[in-house]
Amino acid sequence: MAGLDTFVRIPKERVGILIGPEGKVKQHIEEKLQVKLDVDSEGSITLTLSEKATDPSLLLKAKDVVTAIGRGFTPEVTFRLIRNEDEIFDLIDLRVIFGRSESDIKRIKGRIIGAEGKTRKLIEELSEADVVVYGHTVGLIGSFEQVDTAHNAVQMIIEGCQHHTVYNYLQKKRTELKKEKLDLWEKPRSKR
Repeated sequence: MAGLDTFVRIPKERVGILIGPEGKVKQHIEEKLQVKLDVDSEGSITLTLSEKATDPSLLLKAKDVVTAIGRGFTPEVTFRLIRNEDEIFDLIDLRVIFGRSESDIKRIKGRIIGAEGKTRKLIEELSEADVVVYGHTVGLIGSFEQVDTAHNAVQMIIEGCQHHTVYNYLQKKRTELKKEKLDLWEKPRSKR
């Protein structure tokens, strides 16, 4: 398995956050995911699976962790991906949708963030996913259901839905998820 590697580019201004104070963030990623990070000051990172690694999927997880930090997440939030194997990272690149139109990207980012950050906060609260709008991307971290709900809400905003329609969707999904959790909790109890 050793010797597998992949490459990631992150913005230069995020390199220091990836490395962390006294190299602790980089070290944590390397230890927990059994990879080696070769980071240059321009934002080019080569990730190599370590000799002791037995699971090649750790390389993909490490790539998601590095990309998430590069796209604006704090290391603490990003470590959700390390602590819980059911957590995923999703990235929406607004350039894919709007091309290089800076005015369209800026307008949509403003709609996703909302006045004083209200829309982004509501997406986070109601989906329970972490959401970061950074540069030309929207990053999402959470369980599959949480990320799917947040992704759909962002997609609705991109497609021009009114905010109240998005909030109603999020509230409905939150109610559904709570009911599912309650049903899962109730089933084992009812068998007694």
